[in-house]
Parts: sequence; C-alpha cells; structure tokens
Amino acid sequence: MSEAKTIYLKDYKAPEFTVKTCDLVFELFEEYTQVTNLMQIVKMDKSAKDLVLDSVELELVEIHLNDVKLEEERYVVEKESLRVLDVEDEFKLIIINKIYPHRNSELEGLYKSGNIFCTQNEPEGFRRITPYIDRPDVMAVFKTTLVASREKYPVLLSNGNTESNFKLDDGRHGVTWSDPYPKPSYLFALVAGDLGVVKDKYITASGKYVRLNIYTDKGNESKCKHAMKSLKEAMQWDEEKYGREYDLSLYNIVAVDSFNMGAMENKGLNIFNSAYVLADEDTATDANFMGIQSVIAHEYFHNWTGNRITCRDWFQLTLKEGLTVFRDQCFSADLNSKEVQRIEDVKALRERQFVEDNSPMAHPIQPDSYMAINNFYTATVYEKGAEVIRMLHTLLGEQKYRKAMDLYFDTFDAQAVRTDDFLWAMSKAGEMNLEQFKRWYHQSGTPKLDVDEKFEDGTYTLTLIQKIPHAVDGSEQKPHFFPLKIGLLDESGKEILEKTLLISKEKEEFLFKTSFKPVLSINRDFSAPIIIDQKETHYGFLMKHDTNSFAKYEAAQLFGIQIIESLMQGNDINDEYVRAYGHILESDLDISYKALLLELPSISALMQRQNVVDFELIYDAIEKLQKHLASLYKEKLLEIYSKFHNPLCVDLDANSIGSRSIKNRCLKLLSSLKSDEVAVMANEQYSNSLTMTDKVAALDILENISSEYSAVAFKHFHDKYRQNTLVMNKYFSLLAASHREGTLERVIALQKDAAYNELVPNLVRSLVGTFTRNYKYFHAKDGSGYKFVADKIIDIDKINPQMASSLAGAFKIYKKLNVQNKKMMKVELERVVSTHSLSKNVYEIVSKIIKNQ
Repeated sequence: MSEAKTIYLKDYKAPEFTVKTCDLVFELFEEYTQVTNLMQIVKMDKSAKDLVLDSVELELVEIHLNDVKLEEERYVVEKESLRVLDVEDEFKLIIINKIYPHRNSELEGLYKSGNIFCTQNEPEGFRRITPYIDRPDVMAVFKTTLVASREKYPVLLSNGNTESNFKLDDGRHGVTWSDPYPKPSYLFALVAGDLGVVKDKYITASGKYVRLNIYTDKGNESKCKHAMKSLKEAMQWDEEKYGREYDLSLYNIVAVDSFNMGAMENKGLNIFNSAYVLADEDTATDANFMGIQSVIAHEYFHNWTGNRITCRDWFQLTLKEGLTVFRDQCFSADLNSKEVQRIEDVKALRERQFVEDNSPMAHPIQPDSYMAINNFYTATVYEKGAEVIRMLHTLLGEQKYRKAMDLYFDTFDAQAVRTDDFLWAMSKAGEMNLEQFKRWYHQSGTPKLDVDEKFEDGTYTLTLIQKIPHAVDGSEQKPHFFPLKIGLLDESGKEILEKTLLISKEKEEFLFKTSFKPVLSINRDFSAPIIIDQKETHYGFLMKHDTNSFAKYEAAQLFGIQIIESLMQGNDINDEYVRAYGHILESDLDISYKALLLELPSISALMQRQNVVDFELIYDAIEKLQKHLASLYKEKLLEIYSKFHNPLCVDLDANSIGSRSIKNRCLKLLSSLKSDEVAVMANEQYSNSLTMTDKVAALDILENISSEYSAVAFKHFHDKYRQNTLVMNKYFSLLAASHREGTLERVIALQKDAAYNELVPNLVRSLVGTFTRNYKYFHAKDGSGYKFVADKIIDIDKINPQMASSLAGAFKIYKKLNVQNKKMMKVELERVVSTHSLSKNVYEIVSKIIKNQ
C-alpha cells in the first residue's frame, strides 16, 4: 500500500483551469459505451502550462484540441490522470474514450444495475466516465445526449430538461438533455433502461408547473405512491420553511437495486437505492415508510443545500450533508411526532456516531485529511453535523436562523463554498460571535460535562465542567461553546423553571434563588451532542414526572443502564427502577412515545460505557432484567398487546403505527420468558397479520425462542418473497441477527441462497453487515466471527472497495475489547492489512485501527 496517499486540507489549491461548458454524447452498447466529451476550458492560473485531467481506467480513443487531432507526443496518459501538454489560455477540447459499464462492480461512475445503465459520481466517480477536472469547485453547464437501443432502453434520462428527441435507422434512438445551472461533475447523472413510471405534478408557490416522475422496474409502479407523496410534501415544506422553490420544470427519481449509498441528489435526476423508494403494506415495515419519507426529502432538499450551493472541496462535506440532515429531521418532525423523531435521531447518533467518536476512526465534522474520501461519508459528518446545525438554530432562534439562511442562499448561490462561509452568514444575520463555536467543526470526540449540584441558604448552585477528549493523535482540544437546556422541578414534579444556558468555559457556575433544592432535568431536547456525567441522579423521579419528552426518555435509558451495569457486578435489581418502569406501563401517554420509553438500553449504549467490553456479561445482565420485568408485569404487557393488536390494520396514520409499535414492544419483552404461550402468540401474529411490520417482529421473536415455529415461518416467508430482493434483505437480516446457537454457520450457508448476490450492496449489508452487529457471535471468544468477516472484507474488496471498507468499520471497537477477543481480532486485522492489492479504502480503516490500538 505504498501508493496510499494522504490528502490534506492545508494543501488545497484553487484549480488551474475551469470548465465553462461540457457537452457529452454517450453511445450505449451492451459490450461498451463510447463517450464523446466536448469541453470549453479556461485557464485560471496563467502560469500553468499543462492541463491535467482526472482519468481512471479509461480507454482513450482520440483527443482533439481546437478541432485538431492531437498526436501522442502532445499528451501523457498516467495511471490516474491525462495530461495535455502546453495549452492556451482558452480552448476547446474533445476527448473520445470507451468504458465498460457491465464490468463495473465498484458501482462508481457508469455501471449497470440489472438491465439499467446508471451512474454514481459522488465523490469521484466522474473520472471513471471521461477525463475531467473532477473536483467540486469546478462548475460547468452540461448538455448530454444519450443514444441507445430503442427496444432495450426506451427511457433515456439525464440532468435538467429535455431539449430534443430523435430516432436512428438502426433501431437506436437518442435524447438530448440540457441543465441550465452550473454544477460540479459529481452531480452529473444518466439512466437508460426499460422502466415503468409513476407521474404526477406539483405547482410551486409562485405558480410554476413541475412534472414529477418516479421510474422503477416494471411491475413496481404501485410501490412508488408513498415516495411520490413524500416528494410533494417535501417540496411544499421547503417553500414554507426556507422559501425555496424548485428551479426546473422536471424532477425525476429513478430506483435501482445496486447502489452503494441510500440515494444521490444529482440535479433534476435523483438516483435512489430502491429500498428508499419502493414500499407497500405487504413488503415494507413502518420504519421503511418513515425512511422513504426522510430520504426522499433529504435528496430533494439538497437541490439548494448541496446543488445550487455546493462544497469547495470534499473536506467541506458536512456543509451540505450536516445541514441537509438537519433539514430532513425537521421535516420528519413536522409531519409526524416531534418527540418521537427527536428521540429516534438521538438514538441513531449515539448508536453510530458516539461509537465512531470513541474509536480510532474519530474525526471532526470537517476532517483535515483522508486517504479515500468515500470513508468520510460518516455518521460524524452527517448526524453530528446535523446536531451542530441544530445548536446554531437554538443559539440564533427561528427568526434569525431563517434570516441567516436567506443571507447564505442570496450570497453564495451558484458557488462552491466552505463551512466558514456558512458560519459567516449565521454570525452576520444572527448577530452572534461564533469564533469559539467553530471548534465543533475542527475538534473530534464527544465532550463530557461533569455536573455538580449544591443547595445552601436559599441558593441552588449548578457547577458544570467541560471535559474535552484528546484528538486521535493525542493533542489537547479546547472547551466548546454550546446551548444547554435545563429544567428545575419541585418535589411534586412541577416544573418551576426552564432555561437555556450558554456554556463556553471549562468550568462555570450558575446560581438560582429558591426555597428548596430542586430536581435537575438537564440537556433537554438533547440541546448539545454531549455526554452528561451527573454525581446526583434522580432517574426514577424524572421517569415519572419530567415534562420534557426527551429528558424523560433519557432518564429511563440511564436508569436502565445503571441497573444493567449493577447486574453485571452481581447485584440485585433495584426496586425503584422496576416501579418507575411499571409507572410508565400504566401511564396515559402518546403510544409511539410510550413504546420508546419502554425500550431497554441497547448493547451499543452499554458497550460505550465500558472501559473493557465483555459482551457475555452484557447479554446475561440484559436477559436477567428482561425476564424480571416480563414476569412481574406479564398481565399488563398482555393487556397492552391485546388492546393494540389489530392484525388486519394496514393504515399508516400515527395511531396505527403507534399501536403496532407498542404492542410489538410488549411482545418482545414477553418473549424473554421463552414460554410456549408467547411462541404461539408470535406465530399467530406472523400468520394472521397483514403488515410487514408485524410479520418481521414475529419472525424475530420466533427465531430466538422457538426453532420449531421459526423453521416453518421462515420457510413460508422465503417461499413467498424469494423473488423480492427488498423483502429478502429482511430475511437475511433477521437470520444474521439471531441469538440461537449456530448462527454463524447459518449465515455462511445463506450465501448460497439463490436470492443472495454479493454484487448487490443491500444484500451484503443485510447478511454480513447485520452479522457484524450481532455482538454475541461476531465477538465469539473463539474468533470465528472475526475470521468470517475478515474473509468477506478481503473478498468483497476485490469487487467493491466502498462496501468492503464499510464492513471493516465493524472492527473499530478493537481497543476496548477484553484480552482474549483483542488477541483474536488482531490476528484478522493484520491478515487483512497485509493482503496483496488491498484498496486504499480498506487500508485506511484497518491501518488506523491497528495504529491506535
């Protein structure tokens, strides 16, 4: 891996050349595609002599400079670039090259997903299509002509609006597309296929007519209704909340099965992983429907926060992603339950990003270096980036935040900018000094806040001490500036104060005059992405009385963690927790929110708190608590299940979703009893329920408590859905997550299932990816789980390095493991990193883990 080069932000240099216009012609054949690229190029740095274009694995046919064909001595073909020698200040360049999409298993550039030609160019895929200055700060106006077989590829799509259509005598046809807005190459897209389509329209606030199309494999059109509804809701929401109208007369979405990411916001032509478009009551869970709503909105919102204003360089990735995640989170909260949405967002942050922050992969939301930029499409850049925007929103308030966003859009439209430019707009319109706040962009790790309380002579003193972790390289980091929302409750649970404190120093004291010592409710609404370390806790009291929905949930989680950790040390179960849990069971609350309150802490939440992780201890303690609660509250759990179980209901309103959520939570807890009664209930739910939500919940329970029922139910499920890849993803995930003996052997055998295909990222994520989160067997003491995943990383790296590096991230817990597991994992990490021709994607992940052991 001597060629694995590190790229540094400090080395950024403005482009020597820029592309004004790019006219592309794609001649699509089964065995190859010929690309003709006509560029109008201008020299920006007059001292530059040669034009260097990014070019990876392209078969060059010929080059023309100002209509003169170049001889070979006028250009140099290098491994990842094409150098055109001694060019003028302004010139026209035509390059003709061939590519082979059907061989492209990396799914970057132009490739085939089944029988569909499609592209994925973010971040650096366009250089695999044609030589180009493939960086986000080079923005050109694109025109694209696609030519292909009329019979096999009747649908030909690209960015922008249709300019012309034509037919050829040889049975081929063509379409020319024109995008009037300058864009970087990563936003270029094309699709060619024989596709079904769902059509609709949207009238913008100013009366503009926009045609909406969602393309998919024929036969799946009926599964696009929810995606179309979500798109129209997102368009309206962006107009109302941000004053942003859509700017073209056409908006296309295409669903494909083989896709490395969730979706891609290419201008006017969004290409989606089919998992985030296709859904109906028979094949999609409630979570799938919610995910589609969120991702559809996310990619649409990128039209302004990502497309119209884009990143100067890839170190600024959070500029578009963190901001757009915040926007889609707010959209989902407005359309659904704000309380539930906030908790779900924080859960996702902690499950993924907090783990990342406490690993060798820790990095700021604006990294300062990388080997493979694909490795930085992370929870830190996305989810923590969104939390940073949320803190800005809290600090400025809604009105000033909107004023700042308007200033940002007005000032930087059609530009490639930096996070500093965004913060300038926030600071200027928000009338706030954000210099210290910038540390959130440049420091890594999760800050901790020590909390100390004192009450004397009618004064309650709250002392807060920031503890900022060192960076991965060991360097010290400075205190942050952030909002901290707190509440004070009296002894009856009545709220006497709610206030947002501004924290900026390492140590701060806040004084409150009161006649009694209040109960503190801290970091309400998760106002800052920090860890609270509280000496004096009142979790049981807050579980019963806190009026802030997040703080109440947080108390339930932290009390649960406290109890499980106590069980791990051999202690008995605390009765106060059990009573508080029972109080929630009896409480009259929103049922979706109540289902979250009844959720016990996750394995991930517990392992993050351990200095040395032993998964066997964690699993045993959780199982003991589950059985205790299920035994004690069995009748109440059965009562709730019976009340809300409606097997024929397929509605997607809040009440129906909440009903399924809470009764499945109760059934899951009851399953810890491993009784025949619960097995029968789960089996009947699988057999009789119409929704995929209920079927998946029942299958999960059956797999873990009854091998007899499980075998029959899974065979039925497989036989019914084996032709449906999206449902088979669920099948593989359920089996890979199983806690029954022999799970690894079954996972290995499942790779031979006719429905499994290692070339399809969703299937790999479902089987191998899910297994890496099955801590019981991935972290088996004999090292078998590590060996299996290491083997898969090595194999898949040859096919799709981006997918392989994603799997490699499962090893980032290495330094926290017990001696035996660490020894076993180290053997596999060293085997992976020493593999011949390992990609830089995997090398970067694994080498960092080994280096920081």
